Amino acid sequence: MEDNQLLRFSRQIMLPSIGVKGQEKLLGARVLIMGLGGLGSPVAMYLAAAGVGELILVDFDKVDLTNLQRQIIHTTDRIGIKKVESARQTLQALNPECQITTIDQLLETEEIAQQVAGVDLVIDGTDNFSTRFAINSACVASRTPLVSGAAIRMEGQVSVFTGQPGDPCYHCLYGSGSEVNETCSENGVLAPVVGIIGSVQATEAIKVLTGIGTTLNGKLMLLDALHMQWRTLKLKADPDCPVCSGRTK
Repeated sequence: MEDNQLLRFSRQIMLPSIGVKGQEKLLGARVLIMGLGGLGSPVAMYLAAAGVGELILVDFDKVDLTNLQRQIIHTTDRIGIKKVESARQTLQALNPECQITTIDQLLETEEIAQQVAGVDLVIDGTDNFSTRFAINSACVASRTPLVSGAAIRMEGQVSVFTGQPGDPCYHCLYGSGSEVNETCSENGVLAPVVGIIGSVQATEAIKVLTGIGTTLNGKLMLLDALHMQWRTLKLKADPDCPVCSGRTK
């Protein structure tokens, strides 16, 4: 590790659980961030600031005025440009040494699987079940850790799925996904709520990448921001899950 890196990440390296070895793991890590909205924004910024070596950013949308209330990686002067480009500019200004790869298109299932197979961890910041399920299936197939988050109105949730046999996956939690997709554009969301959830996702990602602490694997953490209450529920693998059941090796 170079002197400027030791200085940049000094406050993090000081943590006994991180140290130089943990920081080197972050510097060598590749993370795929799906979605650069309210969740993906703080996740990307914190992971870049924390020293993750490479971030692969995926989003097909452009920056809109309505995004700026909560999607803090974007700015007013970037309205109309691709979100991945806007995010790249912010992240490179934050940490020029972080390698940024951008994908500004809607990925098909096979393309998602290809991207997932080449990274150490996936952040899901998307807002629809079909994409979430495709990401989950790819993570289970390649045994890639997945940090999943969601937020709407004044509520949020976070979980970690290892992709390993015997552990629950996202499909175990939501089954067929028959629940109605709810979006912020239809229901609204309080700006700091996505920041809170995104920050928890970033924290869990760092823990997974460095191997420290206890993650939210097998747990679903729920936030009620209106009353500022947290609940944690235990998750179990569904023995009949069409995605992860029967994987014992």
